[in-house]
Amino acid sequence: QVQLVESGGGLVQAGGSLRLSCAASGRTASAYAMGWIRQAPGKERECVAGISRSGFTTLYAEAVKGRFTISRDNAKNTVYLQMNSLKPEDTAVYYCAADLGHSPTLRSEAYDFWGQGTQVTVSS
Repeated sequence: QVQLVESGGGLVQAGGSLRLSCAASGRTASAYAMGWIRQAPGKERECVAGISRSGFTTLYAEAVKGRFTISRDNAKNTVYLQMNSLKPEDTAVYYCAADLGHSPTLRSEAYDFWGQGTQVTVSS
């Protein structure tokens, strides 16, 4: 089993950037495909990015493609989400999640382990 702790959230103006980090402990993060999932008040959960175990394959939701970049450093057991050109509609709680599969997925229900989340608020 893996434990996940997110950090890096906060308040930023529209057009700004944030970098989220997800530190994994317990079982090594390289044993999991990883993803970032967000949930805004009153909205359904949305997986915005996924990355394979090796880091060679990534997937992005259309809403964030070209603005967000997911990456991982398996030596540090850490996954990142670089968020640029942020918009007010990106405001949400962002969760890091781990999937026992090899390939990345944008299906939130596929993820087996979740962190506690970090709040991202984008002001207009």
